[in-house]
Amino acid sequence: MLQIQHVQMIEKVLRFIKNDSRFVGLAVGGSYITNSMDEFSDLDFILVSKATYYEQVMEERMSIAEAFGELLSAFTGEHVGEPRLVICLYDSPMLHVDFKFVSIDDVAKRVEDPIILYQKDNCLTDVFAKEKAVYPAVKLQWIEDRFWVWVHYAAVKIGRGELFEVIGFLSFLRETVLSPLIFMKHGKLPRGVRKIEAEMPEYMEVLNKTVAVHDIDSCIDCVYVTISLYRLLRSELAHEGLVRRNQAEEKSVDYFEQIARIHTKTREF
Repeated sequence: MLQIQHVQMIEKVLRFIKNDSRFVGLAVGGSYITNSMDEFSDLDFILVSKATYYEQVMEERMSIAEAFGELLSAFTGEHVGEPRLVICLYDSPMLHVDFKFVSIDDVAKRVEDPIILYQKDNCLTDVFAKEKAVYPAVKLQWIEDRFWVWVHYAAVKIGRGELFEVIGFLSFLRETVLSPLIFMKHGKLPRGVRKIEAEMPEYMEVLNKTVAVHDIDSCIDCVYVTISLYRLLRSELAHEGLVRRNQAEEKSVDYFEQIARIHTKTREF
């Protein structure tokens, strides 16, 4: 459900877009699409400009963001591969807002179908009708080609006693491998670990066993569970043509077990 801070921000941005002739449309993505927003939700705006004004708009995107409220901080989204994105934090009330500045020539390429709040001459509806939204796919073969190298990496870090590295790496595997595969198995978009607690509660017990503390036994146990869960998900999602990296799997797991035995009692895997 929309909160008052969301409504107020939408009204400000909508008013700005309608009064600036450089823009031809405004849309909102994220949880707004599914009407699942709550008091903790951010807003994901897509500001669509005429192609002839796009460079100018991009140069002014920070000052545009400042027009919508008491801006505490803002930065562009190169770290997520999206320089068109401006990530903002506002005060009074405190609210996280993302603005993506897009030319009408490029707006068709999208990962979801946003809700159109404003458009001139039906331009967004027409463009969206020509090309479907495509969410980036997670390919099991891509994961299989890498997973056993990642297991070896975790073993090396355990061997060196670099446990913070292991803890961070386990988080990476949970977000990049385990959670997306779980979502895929159930026909959902592989959005990392986002909302997995609410949408996949039946996996919480096993996923909790992949969350390590700064203790070598904990890190070893969590890597074991991560390997086991990946193997299970791989068997459930395997498709004809999947090339299993059997030799890499065997050698990496053997190496990991050697490292584990050095630091703990002998255990079977």
